[in-house]
Amino acid sequence: MLSTSSATLMTLGSVIVLVMPGPTNTLLATAGLRSGVRRSAHLTGAEFAGYLVSISGWGYFLSHAATSLTWLPTLLRIASGLYLAYLSVRMWHTANSFPSPAQGTIGLRVLFIATLLNPKAILFAGTIFPAAAFENLAAYLEAMAIFTILLIPIGLAWIAFGAELGSGRLMRISPVHVQRCASIILAAFSLSLAWAALH
Repeated sequence: MLSTSSATLMTLGSVIVLVMPGPTNTLLATAGLRSGVRRSAHLTGAEFAGYLVSISGWGYFLSHAATSLTWLPTLLRIASGLYLAYLSVRMWHTANSFPSPAQGTIGLRVLFIATLLNPKAILFAGTIFPAAAFENLAAYLEAMAIFTILLIPIGLAWIAFGAELGSGRLMRISPVHVQRCASIILAAFSLSLAWAALH
């Protein structure tokens, strides 16, 4: 079983990273833009499957490698912080480019592969999920249950966001401002990871 503090930190970290724009969320928004919420909702299943495989694989590898390479968790936290800082800067500079209806339909396989290869999975496995999740089956199932409960509504929200943009009902909300606000939050999370790794 996960401690209350571990579960709370994991929940907070997972929400922040899942909400951030990235390859998977961009595809979900594009699907919503092209096909609407009802026809795209099933794609959250492909997102879950991709993360399940990738997080489990990375988590198993990292938990076993960390026993002989004691410096690996700290290095991974620093690398994750740097990746998030890079992603934050990139998001700020690419805020003006958002999916257009001209892009093709998104299928289950495309979304699964994009999620499987998404660098966020390493961040989840090495930093956000508690180490106990990859050492104990009950803790793993609990962590995955929390992650799934968060992933599905956030994935659906991205699909709905794309659908609303396509319908023109979000004229008052600027995708540029949304992405730049997300960029600032991501930068703050990056700094907190770096601080935790070095102290």
